[in-house]
Amino acid sequence: MSTHRVAFSALTILSAVLLFAAFRFLPAPSIEVTDFAVVTTPTSPAFAADLRPASRAEIKEFRIPITHRTIEVSPGVRYQAWTFGNTVPGPVIRVRQGDRVRIVMTNDSDMPHSIDFHAARIPMDKAFGMILPRQEHRFEFTAKDPGVFMVHCGTPPVLMHIMQGMYLPIIVDPAGGWGTRADRELVLTQSEFYVAPTTDSMTPHLPDWDAANSDQPTYVVWNGQANQYARHPIQLAVGDRVRIFVVNAGPSHRTDFHIVGTIFDRVIPDGVPAHALEGVQTYSVPAGGGAVFEAHFDKDDSGEGQYAFVTHSFVDASKGAVGILRVGNPSGPMASH
Repeated sequence: MSTHRVAFSALTILSAVLLFAAFRFLPAPSIEVTDFAVVTTPTSPAFAADLRPASRAEIKEFRIPITHRTIEVSPGVRYQAWTFGNTVPGPVIRVRQGDRVRIVMTNDSDMPHSIDFHAARIPMDKAFGMILPRQEHRFEFTAKDPGVFMVHCGTPPVLMHIMQGMYLPIIVDPAGGWGTRADRELVLTQSEFYVAPTTDSMTPHLPDWDAANSDQPTYVVWNGQANQYARHPIQLAVGDRVRIFVVNAGPSHRTDFHIVGTIFDRVIPDGVPAHALEGVQTYSVPAGGGAVFEAHFDKDDSGEGQYAFVTHSFVDASKGAVGILRVGNPSGPMASH
């Protein structure tokens, strides 16, 4: 063997050893585990709409129990719901673009369910299959696309499973951020309830399947309960810039999102800040869709006062899809719209 061949072989072996050593001592990717059987979203006095930033963990694992529980869809109106994470809507999942998302589902109910992530690029037959009672189901995906997306049960009839409360939002922050600084971030999920009447006030209401098929909701709500943010306004400070992540869980109606008394500085329909629309009065989000809205409440502009947020489809707003942003410490009654 020539001297050149020996030298080349030795160099190749040395390079391989050094490469192995480099990989061996690379830090392992950070992992964050959130168990929604333990971490439950507060719902009193109103569903917690405020958001926290996503962590820097590169792998985020979310454990989501499927349960059947009694909730209130309007004060005093108890309803037999099906849930992700014990609340309707289910808990917010927030990640960053490029994160690896691990999902662990446990079906703690007595019937089959499933889950469908609109944010995932993954074959449905590999990830979104049936989960039987007492069964655990795992899958993972890379969050490649920024935006705010719907997650829901996809078990037939899908209409029934969504109208029963099986949905939650997932936010995927763009790798470079949203392009502006927000003082507050909120999440609002619009959905419909179809509630059958009952003569027994002690018995939770059941779903009205005929009303759902006739597209006649009893309530249209933000974050699971009719008018809860009218009774308990969301408090802001004068000068705040607010970013609102809106998901429309449907199952059937769109939301025409509007804030009375201001104009959206930006609406990002698809999660890409470069695609932002500016100076928008009202923007429609279809059933199964999501969009990002930004508004500011400066002293010399839309300052101290009360601002209703609604779906501007007022047949739905009149059924409960109305809330209040309370900026500063205003006095006097709220003006009607």
